[in-house]
Amino acid sequence: MSDRAEMRGPAARKRRTTSSSGVKQANGSKLHDVGEKTKHYPANAKTDEVSKRLNKNGNVEREKETGGHQHRSTVEEINEKLSCHILQESLLSSASGYSNYRGILNWCVVMLVLSNARLFLENLIKYGILVDPIQVVSLFLKDPYSWPAACLIIASNVFILAALYTERRLAVGTISESTGLLLHIFSLAALLIFPAATILTVPSMTSVGGVLTLGIYTVLFLKIYSYKDTNRWCREIRHAKAKRLTRSYSCPSVAHSNGSAVPAQVSYPGNLTHRDMYYFVFAPTLCYELNFPRSQRTRKRFLMRRLFEMLFLMQLLVGLIQQWMVPTIQNSMKPFQEMDFSRMVERLLKLAVPNHLIWLIFFYCFFHSSLNFVAELLQFGDREFYRDWWNSETVTYFWANWNIPVHKWCLRHFYKPMLRKGTNKFLAQTAVFLVSAFFHEYLVSVPLRMFRLWAFMGMMAQVPLAWFVSRFLNGIYGNAAVWISLIIGQPVAVLMYVHDYYVNHYGTTT
Repeated sequence: MSDRAEMRGPAARKRRTTSSSGVKQANGSKLHDVGEKTKHYPANAKTDEVSKRLNKNGNVEREKETGGHQHRSTVEEINEKLSCHILQESLLSSASGYSNYRGILNWCVVMLVLSNARLFLENLIKYGILVDPIQVVSLFLKDPYSWPAACLIIASNVFILAALYTERRLAVGTISESTGLLLHIFSLAALLIFPAATILTVPSMTSVGGVLTLGIYTVLFLKIYSYKDTNRWCREIRHAKAKRLTRSYSCPSVAHSNGSAVPAQVSYPGNLTHRDMYYFVFAPTLCYELNFPRSQRTRKRFLMRRLFEMLFLMQLLVGLIQQWMVPTIQNSMKPFQEMDFSRMVERLLKLAVPNHLIWLIFFYCFFHSSLNFVAELLQFGDREFYRDWWNSETVTYFWANWNIPVHKWCLRHFYKPMLRKGTNKFLAQTAVFLVSAFFHEYLVSVPLRMFRLWAFMGMMAQVPLAWFVSRFLNGIYGNAAVWISLIIGQPVAVLMYVHDYYVNHYGTTT
């Protein structure tokens, strides 16, 4: 026991001395009063001593926490220097959110070019060069002294002027609304019947010339119908506001700004002029307005680019049709005559590639190059001739976005009026497809001088196809279904019509 006391004694005395010195310092400067000299320690030494006292008093948690942070920071620093793995998904997984597939798209384009180049070389080796510009002229003219298609196009001015003068008489009240409606109905019916009857009865009219003529007359039919409707709406508005109007509507209104006359918006019936009528006839739209959006100037460089595209793409279309499509169609007739199903499918797939390529080139040439060329020439401001139909996930979206001028006309003059009369949405959509099917068949059967209804049935088949795709296929599967219908559906109709044409005109398909 005495040994333990001796061993414990110095430590106890040391603790007591430290404690007493601390008390003395806390109670005042007594050491200075008695003249003792205090011992000064460096600041670091004091800090170490204080930390040791705290540890001895049992407050070790803070030191442990500091040590833990230092340990973690050391581990993180090591991981940053040595680790090469993080938590992430593969790029082709849908959960990765990756969407930049431009390189894969370029690869697809390269593969498409290479595969078609092989087919083109194979075609040249097998058939030689079939492109003949002189043959193109013969497609439009059988007799160089007989130009029935050009005469029909010039005669269309009669229907344009008839619509203008009918609207002028309606504007001043010379004829009643019912009489004007009958005159318009007669004129519109003649617009469809007269060129069709001429094509069917004039032997010198070629099929290509007939398609071009009927296409122009169909566009005029839709334009004059819109012209009639829009002016009728203007008369209804004028009659509704007749009691409140104080100024004349006989000419365009003129606004005054800073003492100078500034031309303002044209009002009804100031729009009923030859200039306004023919501007609408040539404008790249089917829906009439009194005041079209106009661009500020004509961009000559833009105009020349579109003209160059038109000329180049039209030559390319003619070359692809003569060199690629015509031999494939001719070689497809025998399997159809013998009803060899496997060969029919093989010929159909072989025809699908050039047919679809030609269709895409035609789309760009007409809806982008040609319509933009005309719009720039006329300073027509609305250049939305198509939307992103290539992203269509439903058949309905495709038909609503690939041909905007026709879509706007159907929506404005056919679909919405039917809805306002209480027609069901599905019935109204079906009616739109029915009208479209009629014009597709009209533009094909009349120039070929045979009626098989393949185009009509193909368009009406879009109704159940649209329902099926929208109900059972979504996203990329719906988009794939739309592309398949475009790539496969058109060659089927082409082969059907060509087969029947050969049978009707030559008695055999061999």
